[in-house]
Amino acid sequence: MPQRVICNGCRHVLYEGAELKPPDEIIHQYDGKCPNCGRKLSLLPIEVEVKPTK
Repeated sequence: MPQRVICNGCRHVLYEGAELKPPDEIIHQYDGKCPNCGRKLSLLPIEVEVKPTK
């Protein structure tokens, strides 16, 4: 099942891949800030969307 993590501020894709990664690992990879807009990243999800695969 693919995973996509997106910045809530600018919609920049922080991670996209088939391997599920924990959110804290993705946030740590970017030192806690979105590389595109500089917004602070949070462990609390703002929006979660689940779509069926084809």
